[in-house]
Amino acid sequence: MNVSKISPRKWLAKLLIMAMLVTTLVPMLGTSTVMAASPISITEAAGWLESAYVEWSPVSGASNYAVFVKGASQSDSAYVQLDSELIRQYSGYWRADAVGLAAGSYVMQVVAVNSSGSQVASAVTSSLTVKAHERNGFAWVNGTASGAYNEDGTLKSNAKVFYVTESTKGSLASELESFADGSYPLAVRLIGNITDFTGLEAGDLLIDNGQNDVGLTIEGIGEDATANGWGIRLKNSSNVEIRNIGIMNVDSSEGDNVGLQQKNDHIWVHNCDFFYGDAGSDADQAKGDGALDTKKSTYVTHSYNHFWDTGKTHLNGNGDTTLNYITYHHNWYDHSDSRHPLVRVSSAVHIYNNLYDGVAKYGMIARLGSSIFAEANYFKDTNCPMLISQQGTDTADGEPIASDAGGMIKSYANVYDNTTAPVTHKDSSTNFDCYEASSKSETVSSSYSTVKGGNTYSNFDTSSGFYSYTAESATSAKSTVEKYAGRVNGGDFDWDFSDASEDRNYDVISGLKSALNSYTTSLVSVGGYEGSVSVDGNAPEVEVPDVEESSSTVESSSTAPSESASTEESSETQASSTPAVTASVAHNFTTDGKTSSYFTITGNLSTSKGTVSYGGLTLTQCLKMESSTSVAFTTTSDATLTLVFNSANSSNVKVDGTKYTLTNGILTLDLTAGSHTITKADTANLFYIALSTAGEVEESSSVVESSSVAPSVEESSEAPSVEESSEVESSSASGSTGSSTIISNQYVYTYTS
Repeated sequence: MNVSKISPRKWLAKLLIMAMLVTTLVPMLGTSTVMAASPISITEAAGWLESAYVEWSPVSGASNYAVFVKGASQSDSAYVQLDSELIRQYSGYWRADAVGLAAGSYVMQVVAVNSSGSQVASAVTSSLTVKAHERNGFAWVNGTASGAYNEDGTLKSNAKVFYVTESTKGSLASELESFADGSYPLAVRLIGNITDFTGLEAGDLLIDNGQNDVGLTIEGIGEDATANGWGIRLKNSSNVEIRNIGIMNVDSSEGDNVGLQQKNDHIWVHNCDFFYGDAGSDADQAKGDGALDTKKSTYVTHSYNHFWDTGKTHLNGNGDTTLNYITYHHNWYDHSDSRHPLVRVSSAVHIYNNLYDGVAKYGMIARLGSSIFAEANYFKDTNCPMLISQQGTDTADGEPIASDAGGMIKSYANVYDNTTAPVTHKDSSTNFDCYEASSKSETVSSSYSTVKGGNTYSNFDTSSGFYSYTAESATSAKSTVEKYAGRVNGGDFDWDFSDASEDRNYDVISGLKSALNSYTTSLVSVGGYEGSVSVDGNAPEVEVPDVEESSSTVESSSTAPSESASTEESSETQASSTPAVTASVAHNFTTDGKTSSYFTITGNLSTSKGTVSYGGLTLTQCLKMESSTSVAFTTTSDATLTLVFNSANSSNVKVDGTKYTLTNGILTLDLTAGSHTITKADTANLFYIALSTAGEVEESSSVVESSSVAPSVEESSEAPSVEESSEVESSSASGSTGSSTIISNQYVYTYTS
């Protein structure tokens, strides 16, 4: 998304206008007319998948908040007040999530109220772009798996909503028992970190709705909804959706994070984060048992999930005697070990547009007469991407995975990145890992069969009853998966895998295990203002750009995005042109976000990577160095570049394509004049950039902090004294003697000659 830039002078003018707006009289509520105690500072707002959210700093004089949402082009009368439970307080900020939104453009209004229920301040976001979930795959054949929601993502009109917090979790099991009679759709919304509770069956939340298909959704709210210590088990269930939940430390008897146990149909598990469970009794259960297993169930779609170093990821089929129809798409197998999936018996398993990233043991395996169509998947650093039991690569080392007869795999348009491609039927007409199709519509001749069992491919994907869908190219799918898989903005828990050491490691990572065991939430309280509050028709619009699906914390923006903007907007924040840098500049991601008049910054921000102290600054927000990340700039003279990372989770970075190793989290590099680009070498987190031109500029560590009234210069105790400028304006050093002070990129520089 391209966001045009404004000069610091115009930015100051906007801040002054905002200050005047928020200190005017607000609309009357009852008989009270109240002056705004202080403005509402919206720090982050974005649209996501059928949801949108807003975060803001606490307001002096406010005791609580009400939040509203409406279509961006609708009148104020269309505002709908969010349920109180969707408004939460965290350490240092508040957040509200609007869920059940159809695709489109929306705005959210935050209204602060005092202890007497009177409005004291308000603010409106700029337009937020909401995208639709992909409802496709076998879960929508002969039925639906949208649960309590309509197919456009809105909540069914007769649905009941049940909120689950750590303090109310004890009522969940009984609520599900009441739902089983099928008289109404039910949306269960998890908020925060939910630990074990009364009513679990052998450590699992059991869902058994007697196969009534009225619709059940179990969903997490925001970035931090977590099932901590318990799993979810389904049996005899139909039309069930599970989404946006992080599942960790499961210690149930079954041992699966999510298990489709028996007699289930039309199930959709998507946008969840799957982590380690507790170790089981078997040697191959050190990371828990199955992450997401599907047994004796049919018409299922598993999509956009993120699997974090899981061991036994998917078992598909176990003693099944009927035919199962399963789709796996846009899942991220992030350094997971095996079973992606392991397929037994099932006649139709479609695996497309998934990212296999550092898979240690093997990708997928077909056994017991199953048929797999593997289409446009991206295999990166993956060991044995495709296997057929008892032939090809499976028997190459003399140690096949199992003694079962084989199933068949049809492969088409897959990409192998630093990965040995499977043996195809073109390499060996009998001892192959897969049949490599020349087109997606190609049928596989029955003359090709498995070495053990003589099983042939069912050609389910070319039959007239196969569902409609659109597959991306494997390369495009990789980017989509990295952006959307898992919870909103990737969730509140992150772990940086060292690709060099973890790509072939299938042991438990002790640091990751420890971090999961000690996981805590930053949630302080749940619940907004429950009284009647009117929206403020004069509330100032806070121009926080729709950062769409990035995890960015956006401090400010010059314009709101167009309502007609494409839903395929980039996460890039880019100046209309990149000026050449002739003097020293710095970029602080904590205060500046991605907004810069010098650097062209593409990528996602994070506030969950710890804190870095540098040059008297406390840095809490970083740019995540990912495959799509880049920082571009131009110098017209030789310069010295300093990059500041967090040393704990950062090791290497690329500048102009060359890999450099950090020293205690810092890289200092001399550059010649010209264009330069900073990109990912390994996973790293960039907190600060400094660029100095030798002999010309002395940089002060004073920072111009963003303020809701006007910028103020805050001087560090270690900073040299600076002269105060009467112009908030970028400048270049003059040819006169003495010194002059300019403010550029929110930093103060003292030029000496």
